[in-house]
Amino acid sequence: LLLVLGTLLAVAPPAAPHKRISPHETVGTTINKAGVIVVYGRPYTKDPKTGEARKIWGGLVPYGKVWRTGADEATMFITQKSIEVGGTTVPAGAYTLYTLPNEDGTAKLIINKQIGQWGTVYDEKQDLARVDLKKETLDQPLDQFTMALETDPAGGMIKLAWETTQFSVPIVAQ
Repeated sequence: LLLVLGTLLAVAPPAAPHKRISPHETVGTTINKAGVIVVYGRPYTKDPKTGEARKIWGGLVPYGKVWRTGADEATMFITQKSIEVGGTTVPAGAYTLYTLPNEDGTAKLIINKQIGQWGTVYDEKQDLARVDLKKETLDQPLDQFTMALETDPAGGMIKLAWETTQFSVPIVAQ
């Protein structure tokens, strides 16, 4: 995991060209000796300017449009070794994660080769893969967008949760 943190520092984009609005977090884990890290912004359900509650899925995060999977800079995903995300091979390296939610409840996680851009900048030609996400309803609503990397004997999971919805996709080290 220390090697992955070193890689993160080497490929991390320069300071954000825009002012950050949301707090940021780094989550990481090791899956079968492969270090995996996600760096992302954590927006709240409430509007930071007005304090009013916002509709997240189908509102702030529109259906049928690519979302930055967090706030501010695009969400960075780093893997120390080649892994499989949702059955798709992702070589060792740094990527950006986007999400494409649909009104019918389906969603895709987009793994994009371009890194370092502000979150709303997206180039579909740079997509490495688009993988299906599994949708679940949360027992308790989450006020702040949360990503998690979980491990289990078979590999692990990337989880994205906000409001009353959680999306997930399995990850396996090769």
